[in-house]
Amino acid sequence: MIAKRIAELETTMLRRISSLPDRFRPFVMHRDTLPRTFMLTGPRGAGKTTYLLHHANKLADTQQQSILYLSADNPTLGTESLYEIVASIFLAGYSGVIVDEIHFAKDWSIHMKALYDDFPNHTLWICDSSSLCLRMGKGDLSRRFVHIEMPLLSFREFLYLETGVEYPVYDPFHPNGTLPVQPSPGILSAFRTYKGTGTRPFYREGDFNNRMLSILDKTLYSDIPFFLPSVTDGNLRLMKAVSGILANTSIPRLQVRSLCSDWAIGAEKLYQLLQVMESVDLLRIIRKEHTTKVKSAGDKLFFSDPAFYTVLGGDVGNAREALVTMLCSYGGYLVEATRDETTGDFVISKKEGTDSSHVKIEVGGRSKQSKNADYVIRDDTDYPGGNSIPLWLLGMMY
Repeated sequence: MIAKRIAELETTMLRRISSLPDRFRPFVMHRDTLPRTFMLTGPRGAGKTTYLLHHANKLADTQQQSILYLSADNPTLGTESLYEIVASIFLAGYSGVIVDEIHFAKDWSIHMKALYDDFPNHTLWICDSSSLCLRMGKGDLSRRFVHIEMPLLSFREFLYLETGVEYPVYDPFHPNGTLPVQPSPGILSAFRTYKGTGTRPFYREGDFNNRMLSILDKTLYSDIPFFLPSVTDGNLRLMKAVSGILANTSIPRLQVRSLCSDWAIGAEKLYQLLQVMESVDLLRIIRKEHTTKVKSAGDKLFFSDPAFYTVLGGDVGNAREALVTMLCSYGGYLVEATRDETTGDFVISKKEGTDSSHVKIEVGGRSKQSKNADYVIRDDTDYPGGNSIPLWLLGMMY
């Protein structure tokens, strides 16, 4: 790579750094040091590029390490191999590189393994929208690259972006001490905003709905074909139809036989499509408790980001359950559907060392009854009491 091209990448990186926000979500700042080689994954728009540029800039200021950013989807880089591009950057004096949108680079995993082996003292940070990218890579990258997953914004992080106050992490299923923040009218109003349009940091830039629709289209028509090369135009239209079904139905389930018949597709292929949609953080498939079937449409099916229900005019009840499953999952819990719906909606479990917890929850509005669940998660309420937990409090778990 010639000096002129490297200079262009330097200019591009400086533009990106100059446009970084004045306040970062806490996830960006919770690590003082990063591994020499790691892969960052997470939903589109969660702030992965911001994370990488912030830490690269920090290394430049504190340790005099120079890391150059490039995106593999840049069309001007398409004529050279990834190895040649990065090796040229290293030989020009850079101590590390960031490669964003890594799946766009041909044979990227083979090239990254070679770079890892040939430049053992250099930093390699790579990024993509799906952990499936790492699992599909050749060359045993999982042993060489630490995996860091970036979640969607929690309510706790949303409050920090809005107010600059970082409240403590709080697990309402294992309460310890006082509430992290008192549910004032301002806090409850902020939660209403968060539920609808606050799950990704770009909400602060406006035009949230159109940005979310763009993410939906790019995920379906750009990302998925990379992870499922055999996908057809009919498969893509089916996945778009599944998104429409989730937005419009009041019962978050798919009728597999009906879909297969209407779209002339086998059940195996449908399950494959759903698994890929799950892996790129478009869907969250909730399987029944203790189910061992890998290929399944699940017992309940939600958008992984509950904000899609707002954008697409979806069912309020489904949006509420999608938010609960998102927050509990990112909070470290395994979320499953109960075997008997008359006893509750979900079973959440977590194992920490020798201790494990197993909690049954029911989800609903202000007057929701607990059935036989351990806890009832109620929306539009302020304080916990008895076995009732307000939904906003789940947003403080990470």
